[in-house]
Amino acid sequence: MRRFKGHRGKLRVRTYAPAKRSVGKIVRGTFTGNARGFGFVTPLGAQAGTKDVFVPVRGVKGALHGDLVEIRAVGQEGGLRPEGTVIDILERGTKNVIGTYHKEKGFGLVVSDDRRFNRPVLIPRGKDEAARDGQKVSCEIVSYGARRDYPTGEITEILGDADEAGLDIFAIAKAMGLPMEFSERHLRQAERTPDSVLESDLAGREDFRNQQIITIDGPDAKDLDDAVSLVREGDGFVLGVHIADVSHYVPESSALDREALKRGTSVYLADRVIPMLPEKLSNGICSLNPGVDRLTLSVIMHIDDAGEVSGFDIVKSVIRVTEKMTYPDVRAILTEEPAELMERYSEIVPLLRRLYALSKILRAKRIERGAIDFHFPEAKIEIDESGRVTGISARSDDEATRIIEECMLAANETVAAAMFERKVPFVYRVHGEPDPEKIEEIFAMMKKAGVDAGKAPKKPRPKAVQKALERAEGTPIEGMVQRLFLRSMQQAHYSTECEGHYGLAVRFYTHFTSPIRRYPDLQIHRIIKEALFGDGNPRTMRHFSEILPDVALSCSQTERRAAEVERETEDCKKAQYMAERIGEEFVGTVVSVGRYGADIELDNTVRGELPIETLRDDYYEYRESELALVGRLKKRRIRLGDKLSVVAAAADAETRSVGFVTAEEWEFQKNGY
Repeated sequence: MRRFKGHRGKLRVRTYAPAKRSVGKIVRGTFTGNARGFGFVTPLGAQAGTKDVFVPVRGVKGALHGDLVEIRAVGQEGGLRPEGTVIDILERGTKNVIGTYHKEKGFGLVVSDDRRFNRPVLIPRGKDEAARDGQKVSCEIVSYGARRDYPTGEITEILGDADEAGLDIFAIAKAMGLPMEFSERHLRQAERTPDSVLESDLAGREDFRNQQIITIDGPDAKDLDDAVSLVREGDGFVLGVHIADVSHYVPESSALDREALKRGTSVYLADRVIPMLPEKLSNGICSLNPGVDRLTLSVIMHIDDAGEVSGFDIVKSVIRVTEKMTYPDVRAILTEEPAELMERYSEIVPLLRRLYALSKILRAKRIERGAIDFHFPEAKIEIDESGRVTGISARSDDEATRIIEECMLAANETVAAAMFERKVPFVYRVHGEPDPEKIEEIFAMMKKAGVDAGKAPKKPRPKAVQKALERAEGTPIEGMVQRLFLRSMQQAHYSTECEGHYGLAVRFYTHFTSPIRRYPDLQIHRIIKEALFGDGNPRTMRHFSEILPDVALSCSQTERRAAEVERETEDCKKAQYMAERIGEEFVGTVVSVGRYGADIELDNTVRGELPIETLRDDYYEYRESELALVGRLKKRRIRLGDKLSVVAAAADAETRSVGFVTAEEWEFQKNGY
């Protein structure tokens, strides 16, 4: 049962038809909810990358996000995700809910800010702590009720008014289980770390402090964990990728290490960063700040003019960054303007040009071997001190970001291959092949839309997908094709098995380059130190073998959680932005079409729905053969890739939704028609 905004004071009950009786495998696992009512079950003891079991709405049977459930799972043909029905709820997983309080006559409802918990909590009279309508609250569930009932709870804390600066993002992050603060114990351990590199730390390290080494990051970045150097040597290059030696300051199994594993990754939200490590480490002694000594692990790669790594060394090192460069400045320097930048960084310009030349070689080689090159613009959201969104724009990859991307890809691939060859326990970054049927459907869709990508391959090689993307480039359906291919892919994850990375078209790949903000990288540094610079103690290697499967699974889960929080908070801010622009006209692109209507994406990345029932200039039908909405009388077509003029008609930060209508429909609505 779910309460929908817009039906204030009324409860709409969704009932579930009993599932057909079937025989299947009994599976126990954790239920992950979805705002649309269905869910997924991750089997207990599953390895990272294991396919979850899909549970349709009719099969949820009252399960809530986080519950430990028992399901009857039935596999499907063609290797598709198995489907199941909940047969028993073994243990409830959500005890507290953080969300928005809605005051009703005689009772209240708390709608969770974690949309995976998709059922409101009923708050009886007298259990609301005098919360006001619209406030953010924390409530404790005291009864879960029958499967069609609301859970019942009582408010335990009033967090504040929904319009308080930053409270919306804080509430979403906290509701989705992100640790928001470090304990005193963690902060005390961080405070015990030195502020500078000690002389005793330098033993056994290569000294690169006299080399020209730079970082390239966003203007606001403070946790700088990667730096690069590059010199010409004969017919090739010597590329140095220098990564902060965080493991020197965070011992395994220490309180900080356990907290870092729990967090798994730093999370970058619209108005804040929730770091994996305390600021004393992440912005201090571990950050490769310019002009100061820093401990690093360095990968020194000899690369020929064809982009092949002919040799390499992995060493413990000490560096002193020459310059902290930013993407905008590097971008400007590569175009040789403005003049003052060229003069200010005159000593760095030759290095940047070498890096740019090498990055183009590495990228061309990567594309040639079949790596899939998705390039979606990211949203840049500007927020003032009051928490109000003042602007949203699209931010795309460019030459500056690609320089660092190619250097890091080369280092990650090199390290993975080296550790695989040594046969040591390790954590790899893997990405499996997509379902061939899904790839075939996309090829067919492209043909319907007038873009001939050729015959779909029986085995979906990365190169075939990349060629299809190239065929779609510059056409009206380019963005849609990229999204469909991306959705067809399996999720990349961490694994102790070296299973290759489909999207990058490589056999060996890992995450080595961001130990300040990703736990797998931190763990990998420890393994490398033991394997290359330690005594390779069999007992230590057995220890790694025992813990790494759980580390890989935990890091895959926390990575997914971080991505969900980032997406939810971004959608919330986009909806707030559009709520202040109701009635304004925009030009958008049709990125999806179906029986419901069309999805429209604006140039600033805001996306919303154009419902078919609002298209009242004709009677529209969805024609799958044309991937279009077609008017029965006037024969007007709304197709993928079309540019449409639309008006913002609705926006709801709570449901993270935006609605558009045509200008004609907006006039109808204003006049009460």
